Amino acid sequence: MEADADDRVDPHYFADDPVVASDPVDIDVVLPDISFNLRTDRGVFARGRLDTGTSLLLRSRPPLAPDGDLLDLGSGAGAIAIAMAMRAPRATVWAVDVNARARSLTAENAERNRLSNIRVSPPDEVPDGVRFATIWSNPPIRVGKAALHQMLTDWLGRLEPHGTATIVVQRNLGADSLQRWLRSQGLPFRRIGSKAGFRLLGFEPDTTAKGH
Repeated sequence: MEADADDRVDPHYFADDPVVASDPVDIDVVLPDISFNLRTDRGVFARGRLDTGTSLLLRSRPPLAPDGDLLDLGSGAGAIAIAMAMRAPRATVWAVDVNARARSLTAENAERNRLSNIRVSPPDEVPDGVRFATIWSNPPIRVGKAALHQMLTDWLGRLEPHGTATIVVQRNLGADSLQRWLRSQGLPFRRIGSKAGFRLLGFEPDTTAKGH
């Protein structure tokens, strides 16, 4: 999940195992259709709040398959995964993050919200044969362009033939250039929302080049 201004100087949420001391904070996430409690922590993105980009994605309610395998790519504390799991209770939601503390938080948050359809995993432990009906992501833009492009190429390549994907990116961190790059890769993402300096980019199989 990408940072708001006060998170950008903290590199720990990119780490496999953050060394910063734990200091958890619980928050209540209230959306128009669902609400849940979320434990956040230092060393994991967006401690103590639901960040602006994730809020935009969840409130926009982009396409979400009702069943099958779904993916929250870069899950952080699990806000996106939990929303997916609550909105699609018949689906299996994969919450994927390199950060061990983030994965632990996501598993704890799934349990505290009584959700049994979330599978938490590091990237390299998701079985190769799993294909996703929906991918939602607030990707870690600050890992660098090459790493970001490789991550998106790898995971978007695992969409089912009729799968959909939605990502949220801050405009001043390269949302528009990322959209152009995605389109150059044969993934015609279009802008489906914009608020507070964030772009919401969506891909569906029948999306054409007529988007923004």
